[in-house]
Parts: sequence; structure tokens; C-alpha cells
Amino acid sequence: MKKNALLFILFLALGFNAKSQNYNNLWIPDTLSGTTFNLAMRDTFSQIIPGNQTITAGINGKFWGPTLFFNQGDTVHMNVQNLLNDATTLHWHGFHLPAVMDGGPHQMIPPGTVWQPYWKVTNNAATYWYHPHLHEMTMDQITKGLGGLIIVRDPIESALALPRSYGIDDIPLVLTDCDFTSGNQFAIVPYGDSSVVNGTLSPQHTVPSQIVRFRILNAAIERSFNLGFRDNRNFSVITSDGGLLNAPVTVNRYLLHAGERIEILIDFSGQSGTSVDLMAFNASLGNFIAGGENFLNGPFGNYLGHKDFRMLHVNIGPQTSNPITSIPATLTNNVLLNQANANVTRLLTLSDSAGVTNPVILGPNAFIINHQLFDINQNEYEVPIGNTEIWQITSSSIFGHPFHIHDVEFNIISVNGVAPVAAQAGWKDVVFIPGRTGTTNTVVKFIAKFEDYADILHPFMYHCHISLHEDEGMMGQFVVVDPFATAVKTNNQTASFNLYPNPANSKLYLSFDDPNTQAYYVKIINVLGKTVLMLPKPQLQQGIDISNLTPGVYALEFTDQKTKAVTTKKFIKE
Repeated sequence: MKKNALLFILFLALGFNAKSQNYNNLWIPDTLSGTTFNLAMRDTFSQIIPGNQTITAGINGKFWGPTLFFNQGDTVHMNVQNLLNDATTLHWHGFHLPAVMDGGPHQMIPPGTVWQPYWKVTNNAATYWYHPHLHEMTMDQITKGLGGLIIVRDPIESALALPRSYGIDDIPLVLTDCDFTSGNQFAIVPYGDSSVVNGTLSPQHTVPSQIVRFRILNAAIERSFNLGFRDNRNFSVITSDGGLLNAPVTVNRYLLHAGERIEILIDFSGQSGTSVDLMAFNASLGNFIAGGENFLNGPFGNYLGHKDFRMLHVNIGPQTSNPITSIPATLTNNVLLNQANANVTRLLTLSDSAGVTNPVILGPNAFIINHQLFDINQNEYEVPIGNTEIWQITSSSIFGHPFHIHDVEFNIISVNGVAPVAAQAGWKDVVFIPGRTGTTNTVVKFIAKFEDYADILHPFMYHCHISLHEDEGMMGQFVVVDPFATAVKTNNQTASFNLYPNPANSKLYLSFDDPNTQAYYVKIINVLGKTVLMLPKPQLQQGIDISNLTPGVYALEFTDQKTKAVTTKKFIKE
């Protein structure tokens, strides 16, 4: 924990006297839109606090990444270039897409490699995000700043009179906390001493005196935020993780856990020239909700524990020329999944385990799912394609855990037998599993449909979204399978094809003896054995763009879609 900057950081994080506070203007991430997105991950430096620059990591910049705008129904193509010194992945959190495109631990991108996933956007309009998911390194890479927001538009949301001027009346807020060493470098710890929004310490932002939309992501390593305004004003929750609620839900507090997102509307009409603080009212949290503890020392020690603190100082200015001045009474008509259609109820457990030494556990307990630590070579479940399933999670853990599942958005059925509150009654991909009460275990149920994207090779993940717990093994995986598929994995039935032209300059083509042959994966590997291009399910009709490769000899590794057999051929890049 930092020493020389401690008083400065405490002043930034806990300075409640607005008259004496020096604020920093909130940084608003840049945006990208369209159907092709170029994302370059780099090790960088940023001037976050006075003194030495801090080693950070950014996507197309020094810290964090651009906000991506998708339209429902579009097919988006991602060119992800890893210019970091370390391997990484990039997970598209909340998106329904093939497992081979998902960006979980199995889609590891080595340094110097380009990964090119693509998928059709079927998600509802909402706020999603992308972030690293490298096993045992997620906490480190998110702390340094890798990640970004994704905003999906759809016809239903677009027809509503809602704020949509990005950065003006539609504000992205990425909430986290951080800690610094004496040399102004990030300490890789579960809790920081300073609250941070969009990478900005002690931020302020000016909004117009009208209806304003906040898109809020909890990107913290561990901490939950009990959000509200200092003057206890009401605000309206309009989305959960995966889309619009049926109607706005009026609250003055919302407890947002790691990985969750909400969008809220606040009415600032007639308040020009005033200000108000967005707060985390965490003094009211219990000891077993992340951020409710009060550890001053040790690996979990921090100065924000079990305290109320400001997240954002909001200045209210004049109206815009076309203000939104009312909140719609209805938003959409969600058709939720019917429990009667469930094919199976899967029973999962969360629990604590003492005495774990491999991997090294930061605290006294390892938190585990189904009584075991994560094994990247073991699939816990095979989910038949088309299944509608109830997942029942029973927790004997004393601590609360935000549980995230890849591939699907789900509907919460109940928490300890009680239906979800209105603001949680839509589409979700993170559900908070409270810790047990005394000796009484917690039981949470949700329902999801696994419509498509069967893949016997690449699994989807489920895990606690506290990055520390995830890295320490609180994670499992499943594959979606087609029980009627006739294809089997084999290493004997290799594909027969030719590469042309060879040598090649800008485009490389494949000619197959069997015209029905399809690619499951193509990798291009240089003469040193290093993968330089990763192409999941490539569309080969237009050829493979090799124009950015340096001249030399390469190997093309082709994995067949049907047999999953691997064939390797050499080519020369001129």
C-alpha cells in the first residue's frame, strides 16, 4: 500500500467538504461504431497522481478502451491485436455468441498476435463491456486498465424518448477503486484506498438541467457499491444487465456488484447552478458483502471499507437545445422464460475451503464451486443445445458472491424463495448470491435457454465475478453439445486442400478437394513457432489477409469444422 501518497489519495477519495475539494474533470472514453472494430492492447504510462507516472494498460489509448456501439442484427468483426508484453484474452461480457469467439481463458492471445472473432449481435439494447479473462491474471490486467464498454442499440430502445447524447446527457460511468505503491504504481490488491470513475480520481462532471442517463458498470476487482445521491433524491432504473426493464423502477439506493451494469435516469430539471454527489453508501453494508468489511491492515486492508464515500461530483448546468424532460412510463414488454419449459434443474454449490496452498490463496479460505477448484481441462457440464435450464445455486459460503455465466442472459427466479425485486426482474448475466445466514444456506435460482452455438472443443465459463476469487479458482465451465450430431472429434480425417498463391503477398486462399469442407479454426504460425494470427471460424471465400505479416516462411494450421482434425501446410509471405 502506498505511503508517500497516502494523504493525497485519502484527500481525493474521502474529502467530503465540497468547498475545499479539488476535482478532476471526468474522462469520457472515445467511441467507435460500425461493424469492424480495431482494438490494440498496449502497455502504457499514465499520469494519475503527482510524481512518477503509473504503468497502465490501455486499448487504443493509455488507459481503458473506447466505447463500442453495436446495432442489434449486425455482424461485428473484431481485430484484436495484443501488443502487451504478456498473453491475454478479451471477453465480450454479456454477449450471446459462439464459444470460440467468447474470449474466455481458452482463447488466449499471445503477445504480438492478432485475434479476429466475429458474431451476429442478437442481444437487446443495453450496456455491456469487454475485459481480459486470462486465467490467474484477470485481476492484474483489469487493475492496470484493460477493458471497455459496449452499447447496443435496438429498434425498441431507439423508439423511446431517452437521452442518447453520449457524454452530454448519456454518461458512461465505470466504477472501480485502486491502490498505489510508494512509487505510484498500481498495487494488485482486492481493494483500493481510492474510488475511481472512468480512470479519474475525485471526478466531477457537468450535466444539463434535464433528464440525464447514467450507464453504470461496476468494474471493481471486488468491491460492491451501494449507489445513491447525497441528498437522497430518487432515480429511475431502466435496464438490468441485458436489456430494458418493462417499466422504470424508482429507488434511492441500488447495490451494484462486480460485473453488473445498470442504466438510470435522473431528473435534474430546474437545478442549473447547483451540484450533488453520487455516493457509495457502503457504511450500511454487512461484513460479508464486498466493501462492507472494515479491514485496516493485511491483504484486504483499505480505507474505504464500511464507509460512505463520493464517487462523482455532479455539477448541473443549462439545458441542451433538445432536452429530454420526462421519463417514459413503459419501456418494453419482456417475455421471460417459463419455468414449466425447463428440461433440467442443475444443482451447483458455493462453499469455503480452508488449507488450500495450490494455488496460493490470498485469504484464509478458498471459495469454490461444486467442491473443487477450477480445472481448465475439465468440463463440468454438457448442456444439450436448445435446453431451457434452471440453475439452482446453494451457497454455504459465509461471503456473498456475484455469479456470472457466459453465453446466456437469464431471468432470476428467486433468492431464498423470494422473487427478485423489480429492478432485477429483467435479463441478467450476473446474480448476487448472498452469504449464508448463520447455519442456513442461501439458495438462488435462475432460468436460461441455451439456444444454439454447440461446440465440443471450446467451453463457456461460469464463475464468481470478484476477479480475485475467479483467479484463485472459483470458476467452472460447460460445453453446449448437439446430441444428434454425427461428427466426432478425430485426428485421422485430415482436410485436403491447397494454398494459393504460394508465395503470396496480400491475400492467401484455400482450395479444398471437398467443396463442403468448412474451417473451425485457422492459425498462422511463424518460423519460430509463434502464433501470429488467430482466426476462429474464418470466412475463407475472400481469402486471408496476410498483408501485415513480415516476409518469410509460415505454417497455416487448419482445424476442420466437422471432424476437428488439424492439418498443417507451409507457405511463403513475399
